[in-house]
Amino acid sequence: MEQGAKKYIHPAQWVPSTWFAMGLPFVALATSSAIMYKNMGISDAQIAFWTSLIMLPWTLKPLWGPFLEMYKTRKFFVYTTQILTGCLFALVALSLQLDHFFAVSIGLLALIAFSGATHDTAADGVYLNEMDVKQQAQYVGWQGACYNIAKVLSGGVLVYLAGELEKKYGVTTAWSIVMFVYAGIMVVLGIYNRSAIPNGIASTSVHSLKEGFATLKDVIISFFQKEKIWFGLCFIVLYRFAEGQAIKITPLFFKAARTEGGLGLSTSQIGVLYGVFGAAAFVLGSIAAGYFVSNKGLTRKTLMILCTFFNVPFMAYAYLAITQPETVYIIGAAVAIEYFGYGFGFVGLILFIMQQIAPGKYKMAHYAFGSGLMNLGFMIPSMISGFVSDYLGYKEFFIWVLIATIPAFIITWLVPLKKME
Repeated sequence: MEQGAKKYIHPAQWVPSTWFAMGLPFVALATSSAIMYKNMGISDAQIAFWTSLIMLPWTLKPLWGPFLEMYKTRKFFVYTTQILTGCLFALVALSLQLDHFFAVSIGLLALIAFSGATHDTAADGVYLNEMDVKQQAQYVGWQGACYNIAKVLSGGVLVYLAGELEKKYGVTTAWSIVMFVYAGIMVVLGIYNRSAIPNGIASTSVHSLKEGFATLKDVIISFFQKEKIWFGLCFIVLYRFAEGQAIKITPLFFKAARTEGGLGLSTSQIGVLYGVFGAAAFVLGSIAAGYFVSNKGLTRKTLMILCTFFNVPFMAYAYLAITQPETVYIIGAAVAIEYFGYGFGFVGLILFIMQQIAPGKYKMAHYAFGSGLMNLGFMIPSMISGFVSDYLGYKEFFIWVLIATIPAFIITWLVPLKKME
């Protein structure tokens, strides 16, 4: 068992690496894989549907969360799933060379999603149990920043690398190399976090499958018995309704030819947009939001401000779709605006789940339920986004995205908030 004397480890030693490891596979599946499949000749509708469907484990993760308590500590599951995810990325790299690469690689990406979802459940448990409420609010910004750095590396640096490698070695070999890079990063993170994450204690609450199912039943019942829980669930799902559609289609819009309503950018150019213009904006927005909510608290006013920052910047993509500018700096400015708003506004959703949904007897499990539903709010709109985009065209699609932000504002105004002690 990973036990021993309780030793304090500063959050700066493990929060950045853990949330970077949380973000990398999620973004690889949600965004980078879409660009990869686009370059390999798969249609937008298929890309949007399948790369969204494989995200399902992040929604279902509460169902196996209680069974993690039967063995080892939360820390154990954090670093072992990081290493497992790295090994699976290596298999994805090899699968791209096969004739039926799409089906095989999608299957392997689904396994990565399961490993990643398990990792996230355990990591959230470490975070909630090692920090008090004030620390949670303070470091939630660093969570977002490091998660978003992973997003920038995945959607920016590695996409740029893929674009450059495509010129020399072709699409398949280029993306195989990139998948091996993902693999190496995840394995290194797993090895590092084996020492960096606080040990915590092994759970003694679940000793058998019977106890695990009993705990799961109690977790589910107590979750839905929470006061005004349905308002909270509506908030969690609707907050990302517009984002789930926009984020999935944006890189495909960037890549599509101008004659098709896209911007006709190369893979390398898309990498530069996310890696250069998006990087600083993302990190800045996330950290600023963390300090903003730690000073102001989660009130109706602050939540509305966060929701506004999260949703209004999608106007930038509507502008790009309508005007189709050729200047990379204009496109980059639009990306920076959206990334800053995303980084700033996403903190509101995380903190809402952490402080309004999770508290109680099953803090880790209920946080997993909340974050799982949060991903459902992303997954369902993403799955249909390709069909909607194909039907409407890119310009009308991004106008629709702006209309789709309205439910988020309504539920943010209506959702009850409990005062935190």
